[in-house]
Amino acid sequence: MTAPRAIDLFAGAGGFSTGAKMAGCDVVWAANHWPAAVQVHANNHPDTLHVCQDLQQADWTRVPAHDILLASPACQGHSPARGKERAHHDAMRSTAWAVVDAVECHRPQVFAVENVKEFTRWVLYEAWCAAMHALGYALAPMVLDSADHGVAQHRLRLFIVGTRTKHPIELKLPRRPHSPASSVIDFGAGEWTLVNDKVPATRARACHGRARFGERFVMPYYGGGSGLTGRCLSRPIGTITTKSRWGVVDGDRMRMASVAENRAFMGFPDDYQLPDGVAEANFMLGNAVVPIVACDVITALKETA
Repeated sequence: MTAPRAIDLFAGAGGFSTGAKMAGCDVVWAANHWPAAVQVHANNHPDTLHVCQDLQQADWTRVPAHDILLASPACQGHSPARGKERAHHDAMRSTAWAVVDAVECHRPQVFAVENVKEFTRWVLYEAWCAAMHALGYALAPMVLDSADHGVAQHRLRLFIVGTRTKHPIELKLPRRPHSPASSVIDFGAGEWTLVNDKVPATRARACHGRARFGERFVMPYYGGGSGLTGRCLSRPIGTITTKSRWGVVDGDRMRMASVAENRAFMGFPDDYQLPDGVAEANFMLGNAVVPIVACDVITALKETA
């Protein structure tokens, strides 16, 4: 049987493509506007045709024929923490219309879009859905937690599945046991510093965490989340973000979770190539689709649609 052909819009580091390949698809085309991300995707998916461009300006007639369209348009504009960059975020939100343009041109049998769950609060969300309905697609939105698919990270993301069917389909997705953060963190690796050398807020958070969880635990290094105490290692870590966020505490020492650990928390293979720069690698990981979640969604689509 011929493998389904897939394309990946806003491909980023390649989580959707990796999941598609795990599900038995042939990813024939991938695009992103950021050259560094395109290079990372090409390094890990050398058989895919790559394009670096603004997809809002794409000529979709030049894209290869495909059975499945995958897309993860910019999510920053839908985040509750939008700050003052309204014009910037309006431009990001509008990237979702590129998906409509691509679907209109190619009319694939199915498509899957991933974004933050706040995407459904977008003032134009209903209009976006109406455009897809007008093109003949029934939509099935669902919010999935990556931890339910076996990775050691709680990560809630919206997946919208579109099918050329009369009614939305109901996917039968597996639910795997949660993996603990301890399955990823290597206490024998990394560069450690003393907790007492940190700013007062960090010291206080470490103190509270130690009182609750003992000598070893993880905690947010900045901002909110997990309160002031962090979280124990027997449960999945919190969401991996685009900025290195999770601190690992071991007694009186601590360090940030490494790129290798964040890659594992995201469910990428250990040999998946990422940029050498820590900040750039973590940014790509924080923006990525978790491969096993993508795989489960696409596998269920293949079995149902």
